[in-house]
Amino acid sequence: MARRPLPITAATLTATAALLLTACGGGDDKSPDDIKAADADSNPSASSTTPSGAKRPDITIPSSFQLTFENWTSSNPGKQAVLDDAKEEVRAGYAAIIANDPDSEAVAFYDTEGVRGQTKEWIKSYTDKNVTVIGKLPAFDPEVSLVGNGKGASLTYCTDESDAKTKNRKTSKVEGNPAGTNPYVRYSISLTKNEHGVWKNSSVHSERGKCSK
Repeated sequence: MARRPLPITAATLTATAALLLTACGGGDDKSPDDIKAADADSNPSASSTTPSGAKRPDITIPSSFQLTFENWTSSNPGKQAVLDDAKEEVRAGYAAIIANDPDSEAVAFYDTEGVRGQTKEWIKSYTDKNVTVIGKLPAFDPEVSLVGNGKGASLTYCTDESDAKTKNRKTSKVEGNPAGTNPYVRYSISLTKNEHGVWKNSSVHSERGKCSK
């Protein structure tokens, strides 16, 4: 399920196109095996408004797919803002797969124009095969760096696809990653803050087997 340039994750979408990402935005490699804590239940995230007035979209993920974010907190307010928006970008991508909506407005909200098309292709690698995502996908070990006088940021994090799977909408067939596939995927994200204070993904790169838990 790794996000392609891409995440986000588990399943054999290789025969169906590897699942999840990365954290849901475009990336730099073309492999279909590249994808993307709190929010592990079926409740939508609450809308939030930055001081500049940017209203975040509501994103709902059903309990059949438990996308969790472990220790995505920082004592630095600037870094926490990056983590918050990056998390919602990931949630938006998987919500779009589940809703069968490659043109998700929530994804567009959190991706720059340069990444949006790649994210859409990642989502379509599921929806074109009539599959959705189920199971569990924890995202953990986030590390944030602020650059460019606070206008840019880099983020790395890992996912564990061990319990993430795909399910065919018509046949209900469930698949996981092929036997022998390393379940851990490391994501490297670049983000840019727009004029409304929203951190948007500007690039996504994923590497399988580059982290562990």
